[in-house]
Amino acid sequence: MKKRTLESSIYTDVDRDSDYTAYLQLDALLNAQHPLSDPPHHDEMLFIIQHQVTELWIKLIIHEVEAAMRCIRQDDIPPAVKHLARVKHIQNQTYNQWTVLDTLTPSEYAQFRHVFGKASGFQSPQYRLLEFLLGNKSRTYMSVYEKQTEWLKRLQAALDAPGLFDEFMRYLARNGYPIPQHVTERDFSRVRDDDAEVVAVLKGIYENTREHWANYEMCEALMDVANNFQFWRFHHMKTVERIIGHKRGSGGSSGVAFLKKALDAEFFPELITVRTEIGNLSE
Repeated sequence: MKKRTLESSIYTDVDRDSDYTAYLQLDALLNAQHPLSDPPHHDEMLFIIQHQVTELWIKLIIHEVEAAMRCIRQDDIPPAVKHLARVKHIQNQTYNQWTVLDTLTPSEYAQFRHVFGKASGFQSPQYRLLEFLLGNKSRTYMSVYEKQTEWLKRLQAALDAPGLFDEFMRYLARNGYPIPQHVTERDFSRVRDDDAEVVAVLKGIYENTREHWANYEMCEALMDVANNFQFWRFHHMKTVERIIGHKRGSGGSSGVAFLKKALDAEFFPELITVRTEIGNLSE
């Protein structure tokens, strides 16, 4: 092997408060894994790291989605599309992670599953916040976070505020598109039904892309995020099915049956409905 010498310009005398370890707070990050099985089961480390890394990716997705929403509120669509394009790639990382957890066999998981008691990914406040930002809202989830004061406050704010698609609708209305007021001014804590007038506006965008190019790109960026979220949900469900079959899930859920129901919750459903209308010669 060819020997590589250290370049003389590279910093070697670095202070412990300003080096790579300090900047990334690696001491805290790498010491945040505490298996509870006794003796520690080899595969519990995989399970913990898998979920911690997912939480980090979700944190970054939230960061990008909230940035996209700020851009939309400023009527600045191109950078909003860029933020959502990044979200799509982050989602690919979270999706591909499932293949690592797929290496955990039922017999291995059964040896340490009991140690996390009532804990479940369903309880993740970040995951719930992301669902709220993307429009899947329900007050029934809030009781899970009553003992987490700061998260409860943040989730309540997201529940009551316009979500990502709501902000896009409000942007379209501000810019002369005939989005009805009952869509743009409403109780945003409730999931609304599909609206024919919204679908008509989206159809106009899709059937005249040159005139509405920026908004067309935004529609497709939203569709990418929605689809990738569903891919993630589906692989999550299949991974759980592969490891525990149809046992009850962690946290008291029905397990696979509970995860299958989540697949029925589509984000931005009018972007799917409009696909039925585009080029429909029967009209």
